[in-house]
Amino acid sequence: MAAQRRNLMQSREQHQSWTDDLPLCQMCGVGTAPNCVYGPDGKGTQSHTNEDGHLGFRGEDGCFLYGVFNGYDGSRVASFASQCLTAELLLGQLNSSHTDNDVRRILTQAFDVVEKSYFETIDDALAEKANLSNYLPPHNENVSFHHSSQSQKVQDRLKELEQEVSGGATAVVALILNNKLYIANVGTNRALLCKSSSDGQNQVLQIGRPHSTDNEDELQRLAALGVDSARVRQAGQIAGQSSTRRLGDYPVKFNYNEIDLLSAAKTRPVIAEPEIHGSQSLDSVTGFLLLMSEGLINALESAHGPEQANQEIVAMVAAELAQQSSLEATAQSVVDRIKRLHHDVYVSGRQRAAYCSRHEDMTLLIRTLNYTLADGAHTPTQGGRIYPVSVPYSNSQSTSKTSVTLSLVMPSQGTLTNGTNTASTLEEGTPTPGSQSPTATLQSTNTQTQSSSSSSGDGSLFRQRGSQAAQPDETGRVPPYVDFSQFYRLWGSDHSDGQSTQGGLGPQ
Repeated sequence: MAAQRRNLMQSREQHQSWTDDLPLCQMCGVGTAPNCVYGPDGKGTQSHTNEDGHLGFRGEDGCFLYGVFNGYDGSRVASFASQCLTAELLLGQLNSSHTDNDVRRILTQAFDVVEKSYFETIDDALAEKANLSNYLPPHNENVSFHHSSQSQKVQDRLKELEQEVSGGATAVVALILNNKLYIANVGTNRALLCKSSSDGQNQVLQIGRPHSTDNEDELQRLAALGVDSARVRQAGQIAGQSSTRRLGDYPVKFNYNEIDLLSAAKTRPVIAEPEIHGSQSLDSVTGFLLLMSEGLINALESAHGPEQANQEIVAMVAAELAQQSSLEATAQSVVDRIKRLHHDVYVSGRQRAAYCSRHEDMTLLIRTLNYTLADGAHTPTQGGRIYPVSVPYSNSQSTSKTSVTLSLVMPSQGTLTNGTNTASTLEEGTPTPGSQSPTATLQSTNTQTQSSSSSSGDGSLFRQRGSQAAQPDETGRVPPYVDFSQFYRLWGSDHSDGQSTQGGLGPQ
């Protein structure tokens, strides 16, 4: 059976994936950026191929599946997990009759199958590795053999096999079923939920905590297995990674007794069991869901500090949603923005520049919830013309504030997206890292956005723009998009003291 499964998987890898026939979800967008190492001149170079993975599919019976996978030591595990997990969840395993407990059980089983199936695919590599190791004398005592061409070939092949079996990945997965949201997390990626409340505020919640070496619950789990949790916290990493849960990574899973930090463990300490949050009802809620890879999070936190990272990225997404015409463009613009921020901090030489000499692969998935994005030039609520919204966020290295101000127009609560009412609610009491409160609030301003149908006459602040670009006049200028004549008139009446201003106020 194992051989049959392995042959099937290899055939799939060579020809097509498990998920080729599944429809992609049109209510999500993904942005990515490869890893980068900066030189002294500020120029960046990519140190390895992009190892992240992601998925976004629409299943049957109102089921949607999304995921972001942060691979390391190669992309094999991330790629395999994104395909296999989809096959384990969207090929008839889930339906609307399932209860919350059923869904949690199926999610947990799916991750277990992914882990076991992946290890089956490397059985041959492990067998070859064990066989070739027998050709090398222990401690290289046979010098003549050690320097022979045959020995060199064996050693080169062993290095290739070691790389093949050593890769791993962390994962954050979002499942929507029966208009309920479930988050399954393994490792150090992140899920954020932003929703607009009835009082005009936008609340941001980090769902779950990363399974890292500074997670108290994870440290207690490791301590119960006999691991010295204080040493783990001090080391900050386990076999080169900060995650305490991960997919794949054969050497850590099966040879942990040879790793000094884990050698005292009674059983396997690094696991692939997901922590599942939900269900969260998605009825009558407007906003968006963000799934982010560890590389994206670390890049932003390295540049600006971790205190306001969640609020910053939500503010960026809100700003881009107000300007972009597609979710793909929105997600990519946010990733590009974070990449520029990270680079600019490095070349600035400021205090945080020392943390920004490099960044890993970055992936951001945005899933709108009751948020209409048919045209970037129209408001989701009124269907009128809207101009770029200012969404400030702090560039300072640290701040004591727990909220930022958003000028964000959210659609009405009853809006349907693609015929599916997909909103979200926040899980009360879900812990957040550090000293942040469980529900950090992004307060929106009371700024009203007028639609073009109601903006006419001299009192209109914004001039309506046609679909074509404005043509320059005989002086080579184009008409301004913003009409300041009313401002100049009011300013003049308020500041008039009987003396004329040279040349008058306003553009000449």
